[in-house]
Amino acid sequence: MRIRLLAVGTKMPDWVNRGVEEYRKRLPRDFALEVEEIAPGQRGKNADVARAMALEGERIRARLKGSERLVALEVGGKAWSTEQLASEAEAWRLEGRDVVLLVGGPDGLEPSLSSRADQRWSLSPLTLPHPLVRILLAEQLYRAWTLLVGHPYHR
Repeated sequence: MRIRLLAVGTKMPDWVNRGVEEYRKRLPRDFALEVEEIAPGQRGKNADVARAMALEGERIRARLKGSERLVALEVGGKAWSTEQLASEAEAWRLEGRDVVLLVGGPDGLEPSLSSRADQRWSLSPLTLPHPLVRILLAEQLYRAWTLLVGHPYHR
């Protein structure tokens, strides 16, 4: 199973890239995580937010292959414990499709992508900065994998 994180936002600080890479390199090939950055729509003082979100949605849709399981990360999604994430990840593996995790821009995920998603997952009711979301996702995916294989990391 391949897991792709499609995240709106580019030019993350080095500490973010190093943090994500630390967990990516720990994952095995059959549970690999790939991170793809999506350029955000233009925002500014008089920007049209709906247009920016629509552009972000177009850019995300251009990267989708059509057969993947889509998981939208949204504050209004379902909260999972680490154990529940491990259970979901095992179900994803058994389903045999690759998984795409979708993270929208500063105003969220474009609504049509959200409604198209197979699942909606909330990392927290808190508003988290995008750089931390990437690291948190990578770490939690690694932790879920360790639970599935009985590795002592999760205790």
